[in-house]
Amino acid sequence: MAVKKTKKKIKTKKTKESGSVKAVLSGESIISNSKKAAELYGKSRFGEPSSGKIYYSAPEALYLVETKKMSLTLGKKKLNFEKLLEILKENDKKIATKYPVFKDLRQRGYIVKTALKFGAEFRVYDKGIKPGEDHARWILYPVSENQEMTWYDFAAKNRVAHATKKNLLIGIVDDEGDVTYYEIKWIKP
Repeated sequence: MAVKKTKKKIKTKKTKESGSVKAVLSGESIISNSKKAAELYGKSRFGEPSSGKIYYSAPEALYLVETKKMSLTLGKKKLNFEKLLEILKENDKKIATKYPVFKDLRQRGYIVKTALKFGAEFRVYDKGIKPGEDHARWILYPVSENQEMTWYDFAAKNRVAHATKKNLLIGIVDDEGDVTYYEIKWIKP
C-alpha cells in the first residue's frame, strides 16, 4: 500500500474587518490613505478626499466602525464603536442625537454629508445622487425629542434651507433611538 503525500492549502476565511478601511484618529480628524478608503469613497461617497487622503466626519466613522467597514486606531490602540462614541462625545455633545439620524438615512440608501457651510448639521442627497453630480435636496437638523425648539429657531432653520434652495428636514430622535422626519417647504399662496 502506497501512501500519497499531498499538500493541502488551508483556506482562511476573510473577515469583514480584513477588507475594511484602515484609518486613524488624530486629534479631531479621522483619516485614511488606504486604497480601500478611495474605493469606498468612489462607490458610496464615505469621507471627503483631500491631498491624497480621505477625511471622515464623526458620524461616518461611527457608521463604518459599527458596520465593520473601518478599522480605526488611536496610536496603537484599536477603537471599537463604544470607545469611539465615548471619545467623540467629548468634542460633540450632540453626537448621540446626530448618529441615529445619519445611520438611519444611510441604511435607507441616502448619502449624508456635513453641512456646516449651510448652517446645518447635514445635507442629504436624494437616492442615486452623489455629491458633485447634483445638489443636495435637504438640509437636515437632528434634534432630540426632549429638546425644545422655539418658533424663532424653527423659522431660522427654514430660512437657511430656503436661502440654500433646499428643503428643510427635521429628524427627531426618541429615547429608543428611533427617528421621525418632518420635511418643511416654502409654499407661495
